[in-house]
Amino acid sequence: MGEPVGARMRVAVPMRWRDQDAFQHVNNSTMLTILEEARVRAFFRTGDEDAPPTAILDPGLDAGTLTLIASHHIEYLAPVPYRRAPLEVEMWFSRIGGSSVELCYEVRDEPAGRIAVRAASTFVMVDVDSGRPRRLTDDERAAWAPFVGEPLAFRR
Repeated sequence: MGEPVGARMRVAVPMRWRDQDAFQHVNNSTMLTILEEARVRAFFRTGDEDAPPTAILDPGLDAGTLTLIASHHIEYLAPVPYRRAPLEVEMWFSRIGGSSVELCYEVRDEPAGRIAVRAASTFVMVDVDSGRPRRLTDDERAAWAPFVGEPLAFRR
């Protein structure tokens, strides 16, 4: 599912025919869904034996914690046409704070290997019962610390 790449996690996200728009490339809003899928595969437990070491969050309200997106910043550097091969999404943390983290992404357009999309998301850990941010746990910090790297420098 994901493999460490230095300080990065790499996740393959399959493309769907409907991901392309009338211009025959992945629509800009669909790219946010692809980034979401990469996050879920990298950080949420699903019972899969091949889950990466970063997959330590339990999904659903029963888990007691929500991961809420506070912000997205995204740059589209090149169109991504539909293809059968999955998109490769590389992710790393640029900041691990008290109750929030910033996650950086690069989506590569293989086989050329060029970076087609760069993005960053800040998400906050929120306690379900109180609706308030909660501190990251020691287990979360330990699992994610190996994947901390430099923040992206956006063009704009």
